[in-house]
Amino acid sequence: MCGIIGIIGTAPVAPLLLDGLKRLEYRGYDSAGIATLVNGKIERRRAEGKLGNLSALLEREPLGGTIGIGHTRWATHGKPTEANAHPHANQRVALVHNGIIENFQELREELSGLGHEFETETDTEVVVHLLTHYLDQQMSPREAVAEALVRLEGAFALAIVFAGRHDLMIGARCGSPLAVGYGDGQMYLGSDALALAPLTDRICYLEEGDWVELSQDAALVRDALGAEVAREVRVTAVSGALIGKGQYRHFMQKEIFEQPAAIGDTLHAFVNPLRRRVEIEDLPFGLSGISRLTICACGTAYLAGMVAKYWFEQIARQPVEIDIASEFRYREAPLPDGGVSLFISQSGETIDTLAALRYARAQGQNILSVVNVPESSVARESDAVLPTLAGPEIGVASSKTFTTALTVLACLTLATARARGVIEAAAEAALTAALTEVPARAAEILAHDDSIREIAGFLAEARDVLYLGRGNIYPIALEGALKLKELSYIHAEGYAAGEMKHGPIALIDDTVPVIVCAPSGPLFDKTASNIAEVAARGGLVVLISDAAGIEKIGDRALHSIELPEVHPFVAPILYALPVQLLAYHTAVLKGTDVDQPRNLAKSVTVE
Repeated sequence: MCGIIGIIGTAPVAPLLLDGLKRLEYRGYDSAGIATLVNGKIERRRAEGKLGNLSALLEREPLGGTIGIGHTRWATHGKPTEANAHPHANQRVALVHNGIIENFQELREELSGLGHEFETETDTEVVVHLLTHYLDQQMSPREAVAEALVRLEGAFALAIVFAGRHDLMIGARCGSPLAVGYGDGQMYLGSDALALAPLTDRICYLEEGDWVELSQDAALVRDALGAEVAREVRVTAVSGALIGKGQYRHFMQKEIFEQPAAIGDTLHAFVNPLRRRVEIEDLPFGLSGISRLTICACGTAYLAGMVAKYWFEQIARQPVEIDIASEFRYREAPLPDGGVSLFISQSGETIDTLAALRYARAQGQNILSVVNVPESSVARESDAVLPTLAGPEIGVASSKTFTTALTVLACLTLATARARGVIEAAAEAALTAALTEVPARAAEILAHDDSIREIAGFLAEARDVLYLGRGNIYPIALEGALKLKELSYIHAEGYAAGEMKHGPIALIDDTVPVIVCAPSGPLFDKTASNIAEVAARGGLVVLISDAAGIEKIGDRALHSIELPEVHPFVAPILYALPVQLLAYHTAVLKGTDVDQPRNLAKSVTVE
């Protein structure tokens, strides 16, 4: 969730570090800072809040130096103050850190007993003092790092510079991603490839336990045991040009409107239009004999998994279990022989999802992942990867990565149904055709953005909002409530429509908007009865349906949003768009930080 960038070369690095931190804003942060070596001495500039504060500080107090590190921090241990902002440093060592040092309190007490004085509330500062302790024993920087790393417990990535050493930067990775970039007379460290674009497109991803010594023109990588190892250097397709807002006010707005293209790109990777079928090739395991499919994910990705459970069980007749990744391994679920565990993650770096993946691996499961970053940790630790092809998503709240994940899962459902012999060719062709229509139908929905914006003005006045849905639309109700909470900070809850009588109906009065996602189809009449119950109690209904649904019960709704009539199979993908737009426009009207909502981060790399 925090961001790291480091540069060692021959040119001034402070402007490049600041630019790199701007590319890391999407990860979420509440303070930022830069440290460089100036005539061998460590110099720092740090600031609370957004990068504009750090930029203004650097204008007043410029930093020289050809080696330096930068950081955007999301507070874990310690408040988001300038004193707690990274880099942390003393006269000998400066470093930036992602993750949590779980045994920092034990180390802090030990080092305090040796005379070290701590100035901050953070776990990171203990690493500075631990390295200094070893340097005081006449160890070299490399030896000090080697000794310190074996003492640290937790998930972390580190970038470290040492006073007097313009020729050395050290990075380390344990459970938190870190990439090495190769330039011409200049080397880089970054949280991900996006952090280093457009500085270089030659990237090496450190593996678990690796640490690296960088000079101006080389990288020496060591594994957890200290042995020199070779890691593949690859050319990445990530480009700095991909992260501009274009004509849009916010990244999230841009990414919502990119969904037709992103869904189309994803479909192109899996659908053979000539054969009217999904083709998923080169899986190291078959789809026909899966005893049980176990789905794990967090947040919005988990809700995509909930939709997929309906699809797999109804269409492919495939038994499915689904778990929130942060709970999965603690349940200690027995996993069957021949099972497949499916992990869904936008970033591919979410630590709870990674931990669940490793639990499943230890249980002998085949590992399949759906991710938007094919070079991520989840992808690299999977037996097979189904990429979403959404492109970089900068807004913290997921939008196009959600709908492209649903698209991949829909394709996987059809491939599984065919492999299991439970779908006829004509039915498969019909569902595939419905999928291929989704990009165009999505564009139609986005063309009605203005009318959705008007309804958002009504929601912005609410204190509480309820979302209802049935069947495979129920998770979309949950997603709508989650998005509204994330972006506008309005309390919202999603419910299965049939559960209204089991408690939530007590909340209904003439101040509570109730957003009902209800495409016409086999479950529509039951949902209509729930709408009648809400309207009878004065609830303010916003109906999201197609023309047929609105004609039937639109008179009971205060507002209606008309969507194209589509096959029920693909309805969840398309019904996600209006709930995203409602949340987005409501947040804009309330003046919240749409792209970086408070307390949230794009990639949650600590538990």
